[in-house]
Amino acid sequence: MTPASPFSRRLTPWLALSGLALLAFLVLAPFFSPLAWAGVLAYASWPLAEAIRVRCHARDTLAASLSTGIAGLTLFGPLLWLAWVAQQELGGVYHALLAFVAAPPEVPPVLLNVPWLGDWLTQQRAALLADPEGVIGAFKAWFASHASDAAQLAGGIGRNLVKLVLVLVILFFFYRDGARIVRELRHVMARFIGPSTHGYLAAAGATTRAVVYGILLTALVQGTLAGIGYWVAGMASPVTLGVLTALFALIPFGTPLVWGAAGAWLLFQGESGAAIGVFIWGAAVVSQIDNVLRPVFISSVGAIPFLLVLFGVLGGLLAFGLVGLFIGPIVLAVAWAVWREWAAHLDDTTEQESK
Repeated sequence: MTPASPFSRRLTPWLALSGLALLAFLVLAPFFSPLAWAGVLAYASWPLAEAIRVRCHARDTLAASLSTGIAGLTLFGPLLWLAWVAQQELGGVYHALLAFVAAPPEVPPVLLNVPWLGDWLTQQRAALLADPEGVIGAFKAWFASHASDAAQLAGGIGRNLVKLVLVLVILFFFYRDGARIVRELRHVMARFIGPSTHGYLAAAGATTRAVVYGILLTALVQGTLAGIGYWVAGMASPVTLGVLTALFALIPFGTPLVWGAAGAWLLFQGESGAAIGVFIWGAAVVSQIDNVLRPVFISSVGAIPFLLVLFGVLGGLLAFGLVGLFIGPIVLAVAWAVWREWAAHLDDTTEQESK
């Protein structure tokens, strides 16, 4: 019997391992989104979870249960409150739209003198005054024709709530076994990459923490400041608009879409002073705070190019959905960190060779 060649002996385990990895990928593919969300939440809240574990005297199951309970309250509490507030505020928005259609305000002089725009706004106001009931009927017909879309949206919200519960279940195991998972990951990667794995993982971990905090906390601060501005301006739904601003703040240059629309709405209603205040507050504070806080967080681990973060956010959103807002920048930032690590080793090698 002819013995197997060394090449075939090496090839067979690799083929078996590749087939096993493919099967594992197919099994886990439906859960990638909850796993990603749980990973981001666990990483962002790990210092708090570690402090709870120390207080529990290393009883991992109890500590993970407490950490998961706090995370659940932190997630579900604000969501329920925001849903209740949004319901109240959206009812006011609906009545405000009806009042606007029934008695549209005069076109502000600052817009009336703008070429093309002033004439178009005047024509639209005249059309509303001529047949307000027809416009309201057209709105109702449009909403009726999109009732199925509303049902799909409600179903999507229900599915997302189920995913959120699954995220909490995964989060429990990440809290309980996270340290062991990281140790095993380092061990396995060290066998494939070598001793430099520890430097790569350290750089990747610091970069991931900086990107997550830089994107998430900056968006929360921008949404809060914007909500304060909407409330001071006397808008009917400051909380809802603040939440929208925080969501759009996750996307670079996204906040002007919200505070600009809010200021335009106030301007069309004749509230010129409040509209100017919203425009100034949004441009000078809400949008500019992004240029202050995000670099503070991200530059703590080195200068990550803004273009890299921009491509990460937009590309991650297109590739992975909402969770891609974090996954995309993390992937590119980690790749950047590994590249810088390789470049540093190359510089060290060049210096040693020159001596």
